[in-house]
Amino acid sequence: MPFDRTVLPNGLTVITEAMTEIRSVAVGIWVDTGTRDELAGERGASHFLEHLLFKGTDELDSLEISRRFDAIGAEANAFTSKDSTCFWVRLLDEDLAEGLGLLAQMLQRPAFRSGDVDSERDVVIEEINMNDDDPGDLAHEQFFRAVFSGHPLEHPVLGSRGSVKALTPEVLEGYWRRRYRAGSTVLAVVGNVDHRHVVDLAGSLFGVWDGGSVTRSLEEAPAGPGVRTVRRETEQVHLVLGGRGLVRGDERRYAFGVLDSVLGGTASSRLFHTIREDRGLAYSVYSFRAAYADAGAYGVYAGTTAHNVGTVLDLLNRELASVTRDGVTEEELARTKGGMRGSMALALEDPNSRMVRLGMEEIAGIEHLSVDQRIARLNAVTADDVHNVAEMVLTGPRTLGVVGPLDAADVERFL
Repeated sequence: MPFDRTVLPNGLTVITEAMTEIRSVAVGIWVDTGTRDELAGERGASHFLEHLLFKGTDELDSLEISRRFDAIGAEANAFTSKDSTCFWVRLLDEDLAEGLGLLAQMLQRPAFRSGDVDSERDVVIEEINMNDDDPGDLAHEQFFRAVFSGHPLEHPVLGSRGSVKALTPEVLEGYWRRRYRAGSTVLAVVGNVDHRHVVDLAGSLFGVWDGGSVTRSLEEAPAGPGVRTVRRETEQVHLVLGGRGLVRGDERRYAFGVLDSVLGGTASSRLFHTIREDRGLAYSVYSFRAAYADAGAYGVYAGTTAHNVGTVLDLLNRELASVTRDGVTEEELARTKGGMRGSMALALEDPNSRMVRLGMEEIAGIEHLSVDQRIARLNAVTADDVHNVAEMVLTGPRTLGVVGPLDAADVERFL
């Protein structure tokens, strides 16, 4: 994965990767701010701004922005996480200047019109309503609020209905002025591009943007057992069981990835077979992990009927205990690494996937590795490495997020 990197005088980082065999370009503007950076009166502001910036500038309203993207056949959108925000566009190489110019105007000159804020507030609240209507998503939210309790990462990306209703144009503009700075922004471009041309474009479009960077306090919060439940009269109980994991830059993350895949990453994983294939206790069951600069988490999800909750939680705990005690077999290790190698290589053949990887790693300060380097690190993982990570991570305090016709007292004994 050869790439070129230049830092403009105002601190904005430009990083590109050329894929000259294609005609498309994937562009991402990554801002080093997310949910964890919001103050008490700003909960949900990062995500709200992601919406609001598409409402336009003093010169362009939202309809004109949409028409101009449509006129070049571009796909534009954005997403917000707990620690970053990305505005992206996919387009033809010949339209790079037009597409990047639109994003540059949106980020540097948002209008913060009261009418736009009011209408978008309703949209965001509907998004919260939609999320709350999905019990699986809601169970994950409860889990993350519990596992990161007392840490800035505990807050949901969307905010709450109350916090979103409290966001005014003044609050949003204040957050934008504080967190949207050139020195904390990365422009990642992958496709049929020339690095020098992209740097020149960025200089002309972003050169007058305020320099400087933002700071972020990294902190530890004690991890302890906890249960968060939302009682709903649903057909299924949605369970997310897990605990603290590895931080983003931990060198053991490749072994942790193998462990995650063995547990519940594929249709041949332990949890899938134990809970779904062998016993028919759930349709959806899988494991996952999340990593940030100063904290991480792992979890397993299952949706099952209320009378099977005890059985499913017992089986989840047994599988976690089994892999902690005995590790993984050489057959599991070889099969899992083979699957991960294929997925890794296939994902990075797409320019958008490469842009996301490039921008995410740059904004997070993580070493950029080629596909071959990533595969080499994966290949180096041994069964002992996986066992050691399991012993370290899976023996910590457990957290449980639950949505369904149950209360905390019904499930606390399974922690």
